[in-house]
Amino acid sequence: MKKTILAAGAALAITASFTATAAENSNPEFVSDWWHQSVNVVGSYHTRFGPTIRNDTYLEYEAFAKKDWFDFYGYLDAPVFFGGNSGAQGIWNHGSPLFMEIEPRFSIDKLTGADLSFGPFKEWYFANNYIYDMGRNSAGRQSTWYMGLGTDIDTGLPMSLSLNVYAKYQWQNYGAQNENDWDGYRFKVKYFVPITSLWGGNLSYIGFTNFDWGSDLGDKGGIANNGIKTRTNDSIASSHILSLSYDHWHYSVVARYWHNGGQWNDDASLNFGSGDFSVRSTGWGGYLVAGYNF
Repeated sequence: MKKTILAAGAALAITASFTATAAENSNPEFVSDWWHQSVNVVGSYHTRFGPTIRNDTYLEYEAFAKKDWFDFYGYLDAPVFFGGNSGAQGIWNHGSPLFMEIEPRFSIDKLTGADLSFGPFKEWYFANNYIYDMGRNSAGRQSTWYMGLGTDIDTGLPMSLSLNVYAKYQWQNYGAQNENDWDGYRFKVKYFVPITSLWGGNLSYIGFTNFDWGSDLGDKGGIANNGIKTRTNDSIASSHILSLSYDHWHYSVVARYWHNGGQWNDDASLNFGSGDFSVRSTGWGGYLVAGYNF
């Protein structure tokens, strides 16, 4: 369930990478001219990465950098820092004190000194995505490493587009049956479209979608009370973001769609000791974000 934090963090991964443009020149108002960072307050509504719908408001630190052969995004979350619904546990109420995600990419072109571009493919990367949930016990911990190949696409349009495809190694996963094994693949598409100047800032549309497939969790996860599988072998999460950014402040509204979020099978009937309930892992949720770049 604590994977709900990933939803907003992933959305902010895109937002931070482009709102940081304001700081890309050597500006004494910022700590660094290449290591872009911010602190954010994120409010989530009806996130669907666990078997139950979750709301949460939390504190986040983000960092983004692109320098020579190194391309990086990462964040640290303090879950439920400002509160959440009755099922949301975090830093103050015996839940996870820390959730982290980093996405380092290493340019194969620049490291080898070879120009590997062709057609619309501008540059190639060894792409990684590592996720860690500290948790307070094994049922509350996650450690996942996605690794693979990434590229930036020249669209010929006023937009940015990148693609990554990964294989996944799953260490801890909240006690799920796919721990300590290679388990599936992910295809990620990210794009950024500048829209217009608005109220003295820059309004942009940002999107990304994760397609997960090839896992064995659905086959290993058991049968729900209503006779269907409790977990799935695939899932989709797709985010659509309107971002208004200034030199130091940025604000985002995020609409996110899940299909079998967290590989929980929608409509599976479960009972965790407080009566039967139906999983609601398919549907829409959203986020509101306010942050300060320093």
